[in-house]
Amino acid sequence: MPERRVKIPFPLPTSPARDGWDVAVRESMERWTEVTLEDGTVLRIKVTVLGAVRIDGEFDPDGNPAYALKMNPVVTTVNSDPRLRRPANAPGVH
Repeated sequence: MPERRVKIPFPLPTSPARDGWDVAVRESMERWTEVTLEDGTVLRIKVTVLGAVRIDGEFDPDGNPAYALKMNPVVTTVNSDPRLRRPANAPGVH
């Protein structure tokens, strides 16, 4: 897929739109990061990259082009202390 011109807020979503190039993702290998919280809860987290925009005229300290990423975070609880869990008879998501 050829790159196409786009406007994107950069560096923050509230910033004025900047010119950039929409760059398709050829390959993505998402790996899980496992985080143990102080309360004993274990979370697994990964980010799926949906696309990227190369920002015109923006570079990192090494001279590499700057990109804004379109991402979808995924968080799942692997384990938590039973005392922190919702009681079985309480209303909420099932």
